[in-house]
Amino acid sequence: MSGSEALRTEFAGDHDDPPVPAQMGAHRTGASDPFDPSVAHPARIYNVWLGGKDHFASDRDVAAQVISKRPQVVGAALANREFLGRAVRYLSRCHGIHRFIDIGSGLPAPGNTHEVAQQADAWSRVMYVDNDPVVMSHARALLTSTDEGSCDYLEADLRDTGCILREAARTLDFGQPVAVLLLAVLHFIPDQDDPAGIVARMIEPLAPGSCVVISHLTSDLAPESVAGGVAAYNALVPTPVVPRSHAEVTGLFGGLPLIAPGVVPVGEWRPEKAAQPVTDVYAGIARKPLRWQW
Repeated sequence: MSGSEALRTEFAGDHDDPPVPAQMGAHRTGASDPFDPSVAHPARIYNVWLGGKDHFASDRDVAAQVISKRPQVVGAALANREFLGRAVRYLSRCHGIHRFIDIGSGLPAPGNTHEVAQQADAWSRVMYVDNDPVVMSHARALLTSTDEGSCDYLEADLRDTGCILREAARTLDFGQPVAVLLLAVLHFIPDQDDPAGIVARMIEPLAPGSCVVISHLTSDLAPESVAGGVAAYNALVPTPVVPRSHAEVTGLFGGLPLIAPGVVPVGEWRPEKAAQPVTDVYAGIARKPLRWQW
C-alpha cells in the first residue's frame, strides 16, 4: 500500500459519526441549507485534517481524496491552526488588541480564538461567525468565556458584512481596535463575489489600529499537485475552493499596510519555533493606520 493509500484508509475507515445537530440558541441570520450529512462540508473536512472527530463519512472521503493528490494538505491545515494562535497572541501583546471577529471559525479544536486571547488578557471579547449547523451545534463549547471577557456566536455568511458588523457591535466595542480573522475562508469566495471588497467593507467602520488577518490557499509552490487536490475537492464539495497567487492574496488586503514579514508561507509568519516546511497557504496581517481615508 502506498503512503497516500494508507492516509486515505486512515481517514475513510470506520468512524462513529457525530449526532445530527439540533439548532441551538446562538444568533442566526438567514437559515443555512438543510443539514445533510451525506454532503461534505468545508468545516468538517478541515476538522478531519486537524485530527478531530466532528465529521461524517462524506467529509472523510473528500479529505482522503485530497490527501491522495496532495498529502501536504494535512500539514498545511495544522500550520494554519498554529498561525491562528500566533496571530492572536501577537495582536494582543504587541498591538493591544483584545476584540476579535473570527469569521469562518469552524469546529472547536485546541486553541480556539477566545482561549488564546483570554490567556493573554482575560478581558478579551470574541465574536465567532460561521454558517454550518454542525458548527452551531458546538457553539456552547465556544461560548465558555472568562468572567471578565465574553464571546458570542453568529450564524451568518461571510458575504453579509452588514449583518456581521451589526451583530458584532453588540459584543465588541468598535471604538477600540478590532482584529478581523479570515483564516482559510476567503478561498471559498469566487472572484465574482469580490473577496477584496468583502475585506474592505469589514474593516471600513472599525477604529484606527484595527487589523485584518488572512490565510489563503495557493498553488504557487506546487502547481500540479495542488491543482489535483483542488480538482478532487471541488468535484465533491458544493462550495468550491479557489487557490490564489501571492499577488492576489496580497491584493485582498486592499492596500492596508502589512505588518512584517508581509504575506509569506503560513509557517514563516513570525514562527515561535523552527519554521515548518513550505505549505500551500499564504498568511499575513495588515493594520489600519491611525489616520485612514478609504
